Amino acid sequence: VTGLVITRQRPGTASGVIFLTLEDETGSANIVVWKKVYETFRKAVIAGRLVRVTGRLQRDGPVTHLLAEHVEDLSPLLATLGRPVVIDSNDGRADETKRPVGGSLRPSARHPREQAKKLFPSRDFH
Repeated sequence: VTGLVITRQRPGTASGVIFLTLEDETGSANIVVWKKVYETFRKAVIAGRLVRVTGRLQRDGPVTHLLAEHVEDLSPLLATLGRPVVIDSNDGRADETKRPVGGSLRPSARHPREQAKKLFPSRDFH
């Protein structure tokens, strides 16, 4: 599942388990991150705004959870939103790849607040 992190919860009664809610264009997904998985992918779980989670599905009636086994932070891809994507034709060489238009995938803003200002300009009324 890949989506924007909507909530992160770490209840004191959950023995170190973290619950994430991800959202994409199809809806939301409940993610369960056990303590060992959290220790392995701590940075992605805590700092990721756009994450890809792979794991095992668990269904209990109408409720479905994804038990995380691997968490990957894809937040740098948010900086590419709104950029035109040009797909060049190739000459059949599948072993070559080219960088996307605009160069690096790294965001120009370093701090999350600065990145948010670039993605979502303020509409303050004075």
